[in-house]
Amino acid sequence: MNTCLICIGSNYHRKENFLLAHKKLKALFPSICFATEEETEPLHLKNTARFSNQVAMFTTELEKGRIVNALKEIEFEAGRRPGDKVTERICLDIDLLMYDGEILKPEDMTRYYVRKGLNELIK
Repeated sequence: MNTCLICIGSNYHRKENFLLAHKKLKALFPSICFATEEETEPLHLKNTARFSNQVAMFTTELEKGRIVNALKEIEFEAGRRPGDKVTERICLDIDLLMYDGEILKPEDMTRYYVRKGLNELIK
C-alpha cells in the first residue's frame, strides 16, 4: 500500500466544491482522512477571493499516475477548465503532494496550512 498526501483548494463556490471533492475522494479512497479546513489568502494571484484549503491522507494500491488522473477528473467535474487561469477562478484544485514517501511538490510542503494539516493527520 502506498501512503498519499493531497491538498484540496478552492476560491470559487468553495463549500459546494469541497462537498463534491469529499464525496468523490471517499468513494475512490475509503481510508482517506481529512485535516481541518483552513481559509487562506490567495498566493501569487491578483484575484483577492479567499481560498479554502485542506490536506488529506490515504492509502492506495494505485500508481501515482492513476491517482493524478483521478484527481484531475474530480477537478473537471467541479467545473475547472483551462481558461480559469486567466480569471484566477479556481473551482477545485487537488494536488498530490506526496506519494509513498516521495515529495512531489516541495514548495507546497512548506506552506503553513499544509504543515499544520499534516501534523494533525499524523498525531
